[in-house]
Amino acid sequence: MITTPKTKPPTPGRVLLQNITWETYERLLNEMGHQRNTRLNYDRGLLEIMTPLLEHEQPNRLLSRVANAVAEELDIEILSAGSTTLKRPDLEKGSEPDSSFYIKNESLIRGKRTIDLNTDPPPDLVIEVDVTSSSIDREGIYAAMGVPEIWRCDRGEVKFLQLRSGNYVKTEHSLAFPVLPVTEVAKFLEQSQTVGETTLLKAFRTWVREQIQAEAQ
Repeated sequence: MITTPKTKPPTPGRVLLQNITWETYERLLNEMGHQRNTRLNYDRGLLEIMTPLLEHEQPNRLLSRVANAVAEELDIEILSAGSTTLKRPDLEKGSEPDSSFYIKNESLIRGKRTIDLNTDPPPDLVIEVDVTSSSIDREGIYAAMGVPEIWRCDRGEVKFLQLRSGNYVKTEHSLAFPVLPVTEVAKFLEQSQTVGETTLLKAFRTWVREQIQAEAQ
């Protein structure tokens, strides 16, 4: 049975194309290459082409720096996969996250030039920022791929989502970094409107160290 993916009307900065074959999607990826400022999401015939805006990239970069900072302070190896194209031909689904990371499975991906989700695990953490509504159910794409955690920033509201029984549910703490509560990340993101990133990241690292010391006592 062929099912029609759930969609929303396209919003500024996004173009939604219908009845696009997987072969056409693959050809577009190859022809557009990696050096581009657009991101492609594909779900069973639907292709969304998105151009990130500054108000989109700023929280994405900050959340990425938070993930790297907490990994460094906890002495956890992490591999930043950025917006690497994730695709599963057997599912007819593909996505280019705002940011992605291998953490638990970092050692399995280290040194690889490409990721093949037929044999490689999906990223342990994906970051998605929405300042306008996506036309495609990206959470459904990541759930089908088995991505265990999403940090989602939806118009300034931060959510931690964990995959449970095929669906994402909101949680108070990160799966990859249990020491990290969503409330703390939301606070730092809000402060970024009035505080510079360097100052903000220094304060965040101090907070992480305090949590580590508290747990050690």
